Amino acid sequence: MEFESIRYKLSHLKQTKFGTSVPDIKKLAKLIARDNYKEFIESNDNSSFELKLLHAFVLGYAKDDIETILKYFERFMPQVDGWAVNDSLCQSFKISRKYQEVVWDFLMKYKNSKKEFESRIVSVVLLSHYLNDNYIDKVIKVLNELNTDDYYSQMGVAWAVATVMAKYPKKCLDYLNSKECNLGKITYNKSLQKIRESLRVSDEIKRTAKGLKRA
Repeated sequence: MEFESIRYKLSHLKQTKFGTSVPDIKKLAKLIARDNYKEFIESNDNSSFELKLLHAFVLGYAKDDIETILKYFERFMPQVDGWAVNDSLCQSFKISRKYQEVVWDFLMKYKNSKKEFESRIVSVVLLSHYLNDNYIDKVIKVLNELNTDDYYSQMGVAWAVATVMAKYPKKCLDYLNSKECNLGKITYNKSLQKIRESLRVSDEIKRTAKGLKRA
């Protein structure tokens, strides 16, 4: 599928009051991923939000060897400058579940990054694909060390902590109560807020979280 044809199709997708329909962008991304995803990725100039979002979903749906996919993932990372593209990229990147160790090693190159969205990419991939018995302790350790100097990195870690609470409540409570918890006050309190707002957390834990708020 030629890039100009893709641009034309994208410009004619259904519009809502919030912009281009995301389900329609996903459908187009699946077509591109099945056709020739490399041609699109090599041609895409990411000159609009819609093209960035399409690029993110194409990477999530593409089928190829993991090293090639990660090469394109890494090349795209500097283009990620908003939460919607960031989270679409990370949550659709389900190949992480098949190649847990390889993708983990790739992510760990960015765990000390001071860049807002590199940090958020790490936290959102982890919360989306690594909350399992084999990785949960390592995930908590990484979340404890991620940069949270910026708003979207703070929110990424807070969202991840709340998701950990939903799946591993005892481990999460032990962590939040421990001296080893290194979350800044803003990120810590935002984590508690997201826990209280979660539909996946019990009322008892929500009451406990309310009492943990830092002044």
